[in-house]
Amino acid sequence: MATVPFIQNMGASFDWFTPAQLADIIAVAESTPGAFGINMATYVGYSVGLAQGGAPLWGVLGGLIASLGLITPSIIVILIVARVLEKFRKNRYVEAAFYGLRPASVGMIAAAGLSIVLMSFCGISSVLDIDANVAVDWRHLVLAAIILVATRWIPKVKKLHAIWFILFSAVAGVVFGL
Repeated sequence: MATVPFIQNMGASFDWFTPAQLADIIAVAESTPGAFGINMATYVGYSVGLAQGGAPLWGVLGGLIASLGLITPSIIVILIVARVLEKFRKNRYVEAAFYGLRPASVGMIAAAGLSIVLMSFCGISSVLDIDANVAVDWRHLVLAAIILVATRWIPKVKKLHAIWFILFSAVAGVVFGL
């Protein structure tokens, strides 16, 4: 989630997707099993491949290439960093650096959460876009309130698996055009 502002910037810079399409990408990536980043890369790769080639095979190929493009550098870097950190595991400076990174990651995740709330409820992609004309979409607010009430104060609902909430939200999105 901390990468959402970065992804918004990429979408705006390269014209790959609109803020509304990004909201759809996030919804699909969050509702499918697996890591958020991989799901987003696969979805975007599939969409771009399909748009470029026109056939579903191009979409699958685009999704595969995007997924490999995302995970391959990460795997290489993680293997290198793991090897190096193994030698410095108990170094107080390394421990202090990782301890100092915690607030920054919390801030990035909070900013991503705020961006998603703004996209969902107001249809804007940034705090900088807020002005007097911004209106809250009441349908999204009602759905969020229903889910909040159901998950906080109805004991039988609290015990349901998360997949039921994802399915309910997907059905509500289709039915109400959210």
